[in-house]
Amino acid sequence: MIQSSEVILRQHPYIDHLYSRYKKDPTQVDKSWHTFFKNLEKKNFANTTSNAFAKEMAVAQLIKQYRTKGHTQAHVDPLTAPTTLASFDTSYFGLTVEDLSFGFESIQPLQIATLGQAIEKLKKIYCHTIGFEYQHIQDTYIKKWLQDKIEKNFYALTVHPSIQKHIAQKLLSAQNFESFLQKRYLGQKRFSLEGGESMIVALDTCIQKSVQNYMHTVVIGMAHRGRLNVLANILQQPLSMLFGLFEEKNVTEYGDVKYHLGYHHHIQQTQIQLLPNPSHLEFVNAVAQGYAKAIAQKNLIPSQNVMPLLIHGDAALAGQGIGYELAQMSQLPAYNVGGIIHLVINNQIGFTTETTVARTSFYCTDVAKVIDAPVLHVNGDDPEAVYFAMQLAFSFRQKFARDIFIDLVCYRKYGHNESDEPRFTQPTLYQKIRNHTHVVQKYTEKLLANHVIDESFVQAYNINEQQKLQKALDITKQFSSIEPHLNDTHKFPSSLSVIPTTVSLETIHILIEKLTSFPQGFTPLKQIKKLFEKRRYLYSQEKKIDWATAELLAYATLLLSHNPVRLVGQDVQRGTFSHRHAVLKDSLTNLTYPLLNHLHPEQALCTIENSLLSENAALGFEFGYALAHTQALTIWEAQFGDFSNGAQVIIDQFIGSAKAKWGIAQGLVMLLPHGYEGQGPEHSSARLERFLQLCAQENLQIANLTTPANLFHLLRRQALSPQKIPLVIMSPKSLLRHPKVLSAVEDCTTQGFLPVIDDALVAKTYVRKILFCSGKIYYELLQKRVQEKKNDVAIIRIEVLYPFPQKSFEKILQTYPQKITYAWVQEEPENMGACHYIKNNLSHFNDCQYITRAASPTPATGYGCIHRQEQEQILNQAFQ
Repeated sequence: MIQSSEVILRQHPYIDHLYSRYKKDPTQVDKSWHTFFKNLEKKNFANTTSNAFAKEMAVAQLIKQYRTKGHTQAHVDPLTAPTTLASFDTSYFGLTVEDLSFGFESIQPLQIATLGQAIEKLKKIYCHTIGFEYQHIQDTYIKKWLQDKIEKNFYALTVHPSIQKHIAQKLLSAQNFESFLQKRYLGQKRFSLEGGESMIVALDTCIQKSVQNYMHTVVIGMAHRGRLNVLANILQQPLSMLFGLFEEKNVTEYGDVKYHLGYHHHIQQTQIQLLPNPSHLEFVNAVAQGYAKAIAQKNLIPSQNVMPLLIHGDAALAGQGIGYELAQMSQLPAYNVGGIIHLVINNQIGFTTETTVARTSFYCTDVAKVIDAPVLHVNGDDPEAVYFAMQLAFSFRQKFARDIFIDLVCYRKYGHNESDEPRFTQPTLYQKIRNHTHVVQKYTEKLLANHVIDESFVQAYNINEQQKLQKALDITKQFSSIEPHLNDTHKFPSSLSVIPTTVSLETIHILIEKLTSFPQGFTPLKQIKKLFEKRRYLYSQEKKIDWATAELLAYATLLLSHNPVRLVGQDVQRGTFSHRHAVLKDSLTNLTYPLLNHLHPEQALCTIENSLLSENAALGFEFGYALAHTQALTIWEAQFGDFSNGAQVIIDQFIGSAKAKWGIAQGLVMLLPHGYEGQGPEHSSARLERFLQLCAQENLQIANLTTPANLFHLLRRQALSPQKIPLVIMSPKSLLRHPKVLSAVEDCTTQGFLPVIDDALVAKTYVRKILFCSGKIYYELLQKRVQEKKNDVAIIRIEVLYPFPQKSFEKILQTYPQKITYAWVQEEPENMGACHYIKNNLSHFNDCQYITRAASPTPATGYGCIHRQEQEQILNQAFQ
């Protein structure tokens, strides 16, 4: 019997191949073929024609077509019906009308008697108002799980009348809110949700499921479309507070526009956190993921108890590269958040740009295929399908800890904003929208017809909503407006300078032993062993530490005091310049040994992970982490400092301005390798000038350090200070191994951080000139002074550029003679670096000289010979 089956199968090479694999090991083929092959073996095919078998194969391919391509035929666009493709016609597969009444083996798993009934079932499942896109997934178990949920649950979907009534209420609330704002604030920007109100149903469903499953936190990242509606109808922000944004009550000097603001709300044990965001659309998603990661780690709970819910615009998701970066991050150890639910508000237009010129991919969600994430394309005019899609998405995320996308296909009733005229660019589309029956009307009519609700329910609910909104507005108008304090010079109070950061010599001794030892049975590389021996020798024999040792000691002492440390970036485990070696690899087994996680049984968590080759999404993630976990020392290190300009949106719109715009504080540290060593324009400057331009009201700290001890104290101060201000450190490169860049151990145990370092190597009475500098140039100036024997020139190092350490600076200058000359020396061109910033702070030194490279459109030359010539010219000029 089996032999005759094989004869027939050989007429169909692909099926023959599958059957051969099945006979050898059933697990080698998809489970969907198991029943098919078993049924074939039960029948005697000796008397079966090859045509009959071909028909069986055709039916199998037809079913596969619905599962694989059915989403292209689904009615997911509320404005346009799909065009039926010939490839879904039975004749395309060689099947006839007579075949429709036959019970083929392939349809048995569908639990349907005839092919005709199977096709009707498949159409109802795959060509209705949800387009299920999941056959691209490589994992057969995941694919089968989804197939079962779709073909059983969606086909049998019946929404209980109580839930239907609840859905109607959410839609009515969303519609009433938008119509109220449209009437009261005509023409004001609000980025309304009209046309996409089913988003409120989706969010409500997700949050209800989260509460039922005892979720700790739901973190929402979204752009501005529909944000006000979400604030009112999901996060339950007091309406008077929301209307106060329109009425401009409680105005501050800075702040942000109303559709960028965040809010949080508790429902039972679950916190709902909507993060604030700038107008840069998708960038907040990186922040939301970092925030979720921190919430889980801070509270010592599984990642799946914290739900990141990201709401995208269709054009932004397809067009902005950060979406791809975040997709690639999703399953990496440093960034895994237990899966994300992505909800796309697909207005089918970006500002004024149609999809035909907004993307090349077929769907705006095609980035999901990069990570084998399923996509549910849902018609926004079918709120019950939206309800099902979100329930399925929630279950999928909780089971597999993976991302899933819901593509909510809807439309935008108005232009990009309420003052925009969309008919200028899409006249026919907006004529279609104008004639379209609204989702709320459609759904209430459906429930009225099914006697789930009656007319009085709708009327009463609408009246109640309008009265509630009007009452809140009346209350708001009674508030007295507060005049903004324009040109306010208020500075955020800083307590950083008084934080004690010294540690005991005994602690240093214990930690040096830990940080220069290997576990039993571990075989280090010879270079690493030699490096550790050098560190131990420096400490034990010379009582000194180098840059890397100071950094590791800072982390280690914080971990012992229960402050977590997170350091993530490109190549951070060893360090780009092979100085750190915080995570070791056994040279024989390749097993990993993280030094800083083996200090003490009760120490805090230390995470040192290499990142993917991303700056934008990676830095945004760390900003979100620092925002949620203020007790942790959170650090992002750039491979080279100038790489930070790949994350300029995160720096400008979040790190530098979050305190002023949104009143949120965080202490993220950025380590940016900086210094001119002849490596060309892309690997010299970390663009110090750009960070200094962002500085005002103590929103940032900018440091360019010269000693390991100062690094030790500054990192400790950053973690221990209750005042959280982001810290940017211009990290060294050549100084990591410079023989003079060493600190005495006692500098870590007896003195704190030095914002300005005086020159202890000159007799101040004879000084005729003072050179001010920061960073690496100090050591070159020092060497030049020795060569030229210019002992009448002092070199003062400004370790913290912002906030400028005025008191420390003046105190040191008072110890020098009055009639001397001054010069600021930097490696960067005159139009870059700290030059212009220093001029503002030294404006009272009328005769101060500024020694720099010539102004340039590029940070540095690409030729080593020219670099050396320029560097020598700076040094010569300094000592003239």
